[in-house]
Amino acid sequence: MIERDITKELVECAAEYPVVTILGPRQSGKTTLVQMTFPERPYFSLEYPDVRAAAEADPRGFLSQARAGAILDEVQRLPSLLSYIQGIVDERGEPGVFILTGSHQPRLHEAISQSLAGRTAILSLWPFSLSELRRYKPRWSAFELIVKGCFPRLHEKRLDPRRFYNGYLQTYVERDVRALINLRDLSQFQMFLTLLAGRVGQVANFTSLSNDVGVSSTTIRNWFNVLKASYVVFELPPFSANIRKRIIKSPKTYFTDVGLAAFLLGIHTEDQASRDPLRGNLYENLVIADIIKGGLNRGIRPEVYFFRDSHGNEVDLLIRENGQLIPVEIKSAATFSTDFVKGLERFKALGLDRVAAGVVLYNGEQEFTVRGVRVLNPLHVQDLWGTLTSLNLQKMA
Repeated sequence: MIERDITKELVECAAEYPVVTILGPRQSGKTTLVQMTFPERPYFSLEYPDVRAAAEADPRGFLSQARAGAILDEVQRLPSLLSYIQGIVDERGEPGVFILTGSHQPRLHEAISQSLAGRTAILSLWPFSLSELRRYKPRWSAFELIVKGCFPRLHEKRLDPRRFYNGYLQTYVERDVRALINLRDLSQFQMFLTLLAGRVGQVANFTSLSNDVGVSSTTIRNWFNVLKASYVVFELPPFSANIRKRIIKSPKTYFTDVGLAAFLLGIHTEDQASRDPLRGNLYENLVIADIIKGGLNRGIRPEVYFFRDSHGNEVDLLIRENGQLIPVEIKSAATFSTDFVKGLERFKALGLDRVAAGVVLYNGEQEFTVRGVRVLNPLHVQDLWGTLTSLNLQKMA
C-alpha cells in the first residue's frame, strides 16, 4: 500500500496529543494507515467479537496490555472504553499513547466529547485522493475514475468495481445502517439510496423522496443522517453572507466516493459515464470530494460552500481559506467556453470583501487564464487543494 497523504499530519498529531482519533468511511484505509505509520504498536480490533467481549468484561485488564501505547480499531463498537483511556493518558501525561479509528461519527463524537475532550486530535480519512491515485497510474480519465471510484482496496487489489460496490453495499452500508436504525424494509432503503444517487450534486428534497419511496419525510431525514454519520454522503452548505439577495438555504448532497453513486445509477463503463445525463453532477462530485480530501489530509476542516441566488446565479464551489473566498466553477466539458466564467464574474460583482480571482476546473487538456480566471484540469494538478488556495492571492477582485 502506498503512503497516504495524511501520514505527515498523523505523525505530527501523535507527537502533540496523547490520543489521535481517525474517522472515515469503511474501507477508506484507516487500519492500513495506522499499522503502516505505527508498526511497533500492539493492534486490537474491536470489530472482533472476542476482543470486544474481553474489553467489555474487564476494560482495565484489557488496557493493561496497552499501557505503553496501542492501536484500537473500530472503537465506536465500545465507546465506554474511552473513559478508561482517559484515566491512562491523564496518568501518563505523554503524547501518542493511543491511536483510535472509527467509522460511525455520532457514537464516537459523543464519547470523545465526554471523555477525551482536549486530549485527542481528530483526523478524517476519506478514500484515495487524486494525488494518491497517481502513484498507481500517472494519468487518469475523469470518467474512468467516476466508474472505478477511489477506495484503496479497489486499486491495490485491482478489483472489478461492479463486484466491489455490490459487496460494499451489502457488507458495510446495509450492516451499518441496520446497526444505527431499526430498518424493517431493506428494499425501501435501497430505493432511497438509488434515488439519492440520482440527485447527486443537487439540493435533496426530503418530501419528494418520501413520496417516491413511500415512507415519511421524517424517516427519509433519519436515513439520510445515518448515511452522513457513516460517511456515505456529505453535504455542501450554501454560502450565507449578507449579500442583500435571497439565497438557497438547503445544502447540496454528494457521495463521499463517486464510484458508489455511479454504481447505484447503473453506470458501469467509462463510455456510460461520459454519456449519462448526470455526467456533470458526477464530475462535480469527483472534483469537490478531492478538494475536501486535500484539506482533510492536512488536518484542515475545509470551509466549502456553494452559491445560488433567487435569480439563478450560481457558483459551484466557494472555498474560504487564508482570509479570502475562492470561487470555483466545475465543468465536465473538454472544450472551454467563455460562458464558464460568467458565474464567477457575477459573484465578484456582488462586492464582497476579499474575493479571489476565480478558477474554472474542466475536463480539457489546455491550461490558461481568461479575464484573470485560471482554467485548469483538476486531474492534471498535483495538489489541487494547495493550488486553489494559493493561486489567486495577488489577484483580489
